[in-house]
Amino acid sequence: MPDANKKKTATIKPVSPPPAALSQADDNTQVTRRSFFSWLSLGWLAFVAATGGFFTMMLRFFFPNVLFEPVQTFRAGYPEDYEAGEVDLRWKAKYATWIIRNDEGIYALSTTCTHLGCTPNWLVAEQKFKCPCHGSGFRKTGINFEGPAPRPLERFRIVLADDGQIVIDKTKKYQQEKGQWGDPEAFLKV
Repeated sequence: MPDANKKKTATIKPVSPPPAALSQADDNTQVTRRSFFSWLSLGWLAFVAATGGFFTMMLRFFFPNVLFEPVQTFRAGYPEDYEAGEVDLRWKAKYATWIIRNDEGIYALSTTCTHLGCTPNWLVAEQKFKCPCHGSGFRKTGINFEGPAPRPLERFRIVLADDGQIVIDKTKKYQQEKGQWGDPEAFLKV
C-alpha cells in the first residue's frame, strides 16, 4: 500500500526532433573554412584601418598649425608718387596702411582703430578718418578727436631704400602718446 499514498506526478518527455532535423541543424551551426577566412579578413582589414587612422592622427602633431602672416615690409613707390596734402588709399586693402604726405614730409598710418580694431574710412569732404563701428574720428595726422578711441592711430616705420623708394616696415610701430612720433623713422622728410 505504500504505493497508494504516493502522489503520482506526470512527467513530460522532451520532444526531440526527428534525426533528419538534427543533422540539418548541426550543418547550419558549423563554420566553413571559407566563411571563417572571410570574417578573419574583414576583421584584419578593420584593424589595419583603425591602426592607420590612429597613426595618421598621431602624425598630425608633428606638423603644428602655423599662421603665415602677410608680408610686413613693403616698397611703396617713390616720394614723387604722393601728392602733398593727400591721403593715399592704395595700400589700405593689401597692407592696412595709409600714406600721407604733408608740407614737412611723408608718414604711414595704421588703418586699425585704437578702440576695438575696426578699419576707419577716409572722408575726403570732412578731411578725417571715421571709424564705422563706434564713431571714433581721427584727423589727417592720426590724432583722435572724437568718439571712444583712447589714443591716436599708430605710425609705421618709413625709410628710403638705396634706390630711392619708400619702404614701410609694419613690424615697427610708433605711438604718439609715448612720444615716438618724433623718431626719425616715424616720419620721412622729403
